[in-house]
Amino acid sequence: MNDEDYMREALLLGRQAWAVGEVPVGAVVVKEGAIVGRGFNVPISSSDPTAHAEIRALRDAAANLGNYRLPGCTLYVTIEPCVMCAGAIMHARIARVVYGAADAKTGACGSVVDLFAEERLNHHAEVTAGVMAAECGGMMSEFFAERRGKSNAH
Repeated sequence: MNDEDYMREALLLGRQAWAVGEVPVGAVVVKEGAIVGRGFNVPISSSDPTAHAEIRALRDAAANLGNYRLPGCTLYVTIEPCVMCAGAIMHARIARVVYGAADAKTGACGSVVDLFAEERLNHHAEVTAGVMAAECGGMMSEFFAERRGKSNAH
């Protein structure tokens, strides 16, 4: 499997988030070609501001691998990670981050700030941006257009 194949898996998880009324973000953690962690956004339904797709995928991978450190793993996520998620990615020692759509409002991999390029921090994951960006960004755009439509209907 390649970056696009894993991003398709993340997109499927993003659609699961959408189906339950959450912002459609999905993430998978891959080690040696196998998906070892999955997550999608549920901060609204879980009343948990940390329940982002990336955090949930990291937690799932750590539980499955029996280690809070995830060296040699790649995290695929449909949208650029925020500062909170970038911090968790660093603490988990993820080797590589692959994201789909950039996030001009909260992106911490170059759009607003670039935490992985900050020399003073102790871990630097390799970042690959823009994998299936049109599909990932399109899903977000459709979701918010649908929500605006519903709120305008009332």
